[in-house]
Amino acid sequence: MLHIDGISLYFGDRPLFDNISAMINPGERIGLVGPNGAGKSTLLKIIAGEQSFDSGSLHMSNTATVGYLPQDGVDPDPELTVFAEVEQIFSDVLEMREEQKRIQEKIEILQPGSSEHNSAIETFGNLQHQLEHAGAYTIKADIERILKGLGFHESDFDRSTTEFSGGWLMRIALAKLLLKNPSYLLLDEPTNHLDIESLQWIENFLINYEGAVIIVSHDRTFLNLVTNRTLALQNGDMHDYAGNYSFYEKKSAEELELLKKRYENQQKEIKQTQQFIDRFRYKATKAKQVQSRIKQLEKMEKIEIDEDHSEISFRFPPPQRSGQIVLELKDVVKKYGSNTVFDGIDFEIERGDKFAVVGPNGAGKSTLIRILAGNEPITSGSREVGYNVTPGYFAQHQADELNPKNTALEEMQLAGNHESETRLRTILGCFLFIGDDVFKKVSILSGGEKSRLALAKMLLNPGNFLIFDEPTNHLDMQSKSILQQALKQFEGTLMIVSHDRDFVDPIVNKTLEVQPGRLKTWLGNVSYYLERKAEERAAAETETSTKETKSNGLSRREQRRLEAEKRNALSKKIKPLKQRLHEIEESIENQEQRKTEIEKMMADSGFYDDPETVKEISLEYESIKNDLPELLNKWEEIAGRIEFIEGSFEL
Repeated sequence: MLHIDGISLYFGDRPLFDNISAMINPGERIGLVGPNGAGKSTLLKIIAGEQSFDSGSLHMSNTATVGYLPQDGVDPDPELTVFAEVEQIFSDVLEMREEQKRIQEKIEILQPGSSEHNSAIETFGNLQHQLEHAGAYTIKADIERILKGLGFHESDFDRSTTEFSGGWLMRIALAKLLLKNPSYLLLDEPTNHLDIESLQWIENFLINYEGAVIIVSHDRTFLNLVTNRTLALQNGDMHDYAGNYSFYEKKSAEELELLKKRYENQQKEIKQTQQFIDRFRYKATKAKQVQSRIKQLEKMEKIEIDEDHSEISFRFPPPQRSGQIVLELKDVVKKYGSNTVFDGIDFEIERGDKFAVVGPNGAGKSTLIRILAGNEPITSGSREVGYNVTPGYFAQHQADELNPKNTALEEMQLAGNHESETRLRTILGCFLFIGDDVFKKVSILSGGEKSRLALAKMLLNPGNFLIFDEPTNHLDMQSKSILQQALKQFEGTLMIVSHDRDFVDPIVNKTLEVQPGRLKTWLGNVSYYLERKAEERAAAETETSTKETKSNGLSRREQRRLEAEKRNALSKKIKPLKQRLHEIEESIENQEQRKTEIEKMMADSGFYDDPETVKEISLEYESIKNDLPELLNKWEEIAGRIEFIEGSFEL
């Protein structure tokens, strides 16, 4: 178990964390949420041991391991291939393999029966056992499985890491983490660089992950699918919710309503008390009551409510009406040297179409988007833009076109079409430029801030055919909601490349699937597309299963009977073990609870007034500290036995 115990961290006079605590249990999948600047990434760094703190403590067992994926800053070895870079995490196992080879060579030249020969054979056997326990003989298969799940092709394995963009390097770092299988897996925005297929794969992987997972993400659907607990950071505090992001949203909204009522009641009380003070301040007969009321106000713990940004909104100006056909590709061929991306594709966009663009990385999504935007020349074929069509294009690299000498507000003024400064600052506020942030020079903005500024600029002169390439990567939940509402109301035509289903589903009415060399349009949003794809896969698997059933000679009824017999046998074997596991879990929970109670007692200075009580409680405390590791070891042993038995029953 990981215990975050009363951690505080100050930046100047402002507390980022003010005595926050939490217990992270094995197997939990936790969403770490909160507004930008609340300290989500900082808390992950603290748990990973990369950030110090002012007070409090962090406890975990000596055998626990931590794996941390930052948002950026991944720096692989440029001299290694993708496979070799990932394989580095097994360096200790690979060294054992080399040692085993050396021992084997030594055995071959030693005299059989000699003490040296016998000793070498014993050492070889020990190494063999260690390698088997470490999974040395499945390393290659494990690496290939993880890399393929994250979107790498087998042909990528032997390519240098220098050939890959930052997003792919983050995938390499993620692959290394997943293969390490740490007790606590810390992921900071892991979905930013994944396509829809890799995203689905990582969702399934994390749902079945045995260790604890703590995730920072602004992808609501991802959090809802993967997490079963939410820790919310705000104003130095951390609140714990026993459910996913939607559960947290509902509960926190209910809490806010209660807080608002308490706030209103307190304001009434303050007003009445102040009126009494003002009315009788100079009356000698009321002096005592006035002083009492003044002290009452001074001692009152004021209820504060965070500024509500729910009223901030952005709306596109009505676009000019275009012709019915917005854009058409005819027999388009696109090649990069000998590499053919598209070979004779046809595609038509009509006025009012709102497309989500999905598909695996490397299939040509970004190339297609640039062709549609007119930023990428085609090898042959034609690209015809319809009548009165004004494209607006947003891609991540557009942040590079900002003038580093300008402030954020000046950049907006240049594109602002005579908008007032108040209006420009409101729009900047939608994209997390609050207060004096609007006066920051572009040169000192982070990559995410530049991307948000470029997006805000584009929205000032949007055109009637908008093309977005991953617009939500650097937006928080509130900014995404503001952009989403604006795009839902937009009356023109849209193309959006995004894996964020929660963002695009309410906006789009069609999904364009880009696969290597081909396009396919689905009449529905991304969730509809994924459902239909799942049905296609299920149908294919059923067909395969039917063929296999016919080939092995067993009827479906016989198969079900055999499976039922196996399940019954499995249940008989593991039922007593599961009962014992449940008893141990209850003991651990009771011991942890009692340990916390004793620690609170010991923190009270009055506790030490009675030496007999101190002695009795201290002995109990030491006993609990000694018993807990033993209980945890028993839990791990029985859980391992259950897992082994379940694995031996192939249903």
